[in-house]
Amino acid sequence: MRFEADARDTARPEAVGTTGTEHESVSDQGPRSAAGEGSGAGYFATHGDPRYRVHRYELALDYRPGPNRLAGTARIGAVAGERPLPEFALDLADFRLGRVLVNGHRARYTHRAGKLRVRPETAIGARAAFTVEVHYTGNPKPVRSPWGGVGWEELTDGSLVAGQPIGAPSWFPCNDRPDDKAAYQISVTAPSVYTVAVSGRLLTHSTGAGNTTWVYEQSAPTASYLVSVSIGRYDTIGPLEPHAGVPQFAHVPGRLVPRFLVDFARQPEMMTLFEELFGPYPFGEYTVVVTDDELDIPIEAQGLATFGANHVDGARGAERLVAHELAHQWFGNSVGLADWRHIWLNEGFARYAEWLWAERSGGRSAAAQAAVEHAQLGALAQDLLLGAPRPKLIFDERIYARGALTVHAVRCALGDADFFAMLRDWATAHRHGVVTTEDFTAHVARYAARPLTELFDAWLYDEVLPPLPQQQRRGRLGWPWATSG
Repeated sequence: MRFEADARDTARPEAVGTTGTEHESVSDQGPRSAAGEGSGAGYFATHGDPRYRVHRYELALDYRPGPNRLAGTARIGAVAGERPLPEFALDLADFRLGRVLVNGHRARYTHRAGKLRVRPETAIGARAAFTVEVHYTGNPKPVRSPWGGVGWEELTDGSLVAGQPIGAPSWFPCNDRPDDKAAYQISVTAPSVYTVAVSGRLLTHSTGAGNTTWVYEQSAPTASYLVSVSIGRYDTIGPLEPHAGVPQFAHVPGRLVPRFLVDFARQPEMMTLFEELFGPYPFGEYTVVVTDDELDIPIEAQGLATFGANHVDGARGAERLVAHELAHQWFGNSVGLADWRHIWLNEGFARYAEWLWAERSGGRSAAAQAAVEHAQLGALAQDLLLGAPRPKLIFDERIYARGALTVHAVRCALGDADFFAMLRDWATAHRHGVVTTEDFTAHVARYAARPLTELFDAWLYDEVLPPLPQQQRRGRLGWPWATSG
């Protein structure tokens, strides 16, 4: 789920590349390969460069919260594609650049409109490994998107990163494509009064001269938009009760700890349920951050989720969101997107996981929730193609609801035994990979007793909302194990 900026962000002028730095004469658009750049098909087509793949980022950051000052060094290990690279591009917002090195040698570059175009001394050979080192400083801020500012965001006291979908360049140079996953090591130095939480496992933290350096490692393949940093004055809680053996931690303002302990008390049980349904948790740990500021919605990142102060009320009022963000670790983070047109595979499955948690924990059944959401969708405009939404609609509420209803329609068509087998196998077979809608429909076909072409055509490629999916028998659909209530 994306971070919703407030109204003033939607009117913010373009925040990327307003000054630019030139070291050779090229046009503003810069050279492009025959393959082109970007994610394609109108979904943030200017982001990313498909001519190479990144396998590792090493980021060393120094952050001063008061002046919102960031100094960074990024070392990027990558591999060229099938053609030599006389030049390549990284995505990076409006920072001042110090040095840019390729394989240890100074490279020529231009930096305009959020694009850092690099020309090494010698062209990089086809399929050759190479390293890029970028030194940069500046005041990080959100980059502009159709939904307002996204990326590095200042809080009242601290900061956070809300990267989805194109916010990563707001704080580090990257190949900003959802399908280019890489490992990360991130070091952040900040004043010692602040806690720093980063996507991944904490390796070390050391303190000296009033500053603390936190070093995190995320070895699992991670999309750039799913890397997050939170900096604030937090109490650290955890590990929580170790259901399923997954370490679970939280960073929470002291005043909100009592509420947090109520609102997130059942998260370990969710972890146990989701491991049973979706397969083993795909990462080494799971961390929750609660900011002292309010957020419109929680922020998804790999191995980490950020909630606002308004999401803890001491009465489990936002528990469905706790389930939603945890489910994203399987659907959206581990099983990632080949490109943004397939966003329903992230949000539909995470929404349906909310229904599964409610059904399993004694709340409303998935069938009853489907009826509610179907009725609500029926009252809205019928102008969305779930399997190929217009780019500006990829975070429309209808993606979430219709996506979950599509999953429920598959459940009704397969029956529970085959549905839950299919679901677990989907998350397991594509663990740490990227997928398309076509991958999913082909996967489901292997579990179906009859072709489901009409079902998928209706739910994915027809704007008109299909009829409510009908379960095969009265009452709750059966689970793949005996339940006590």
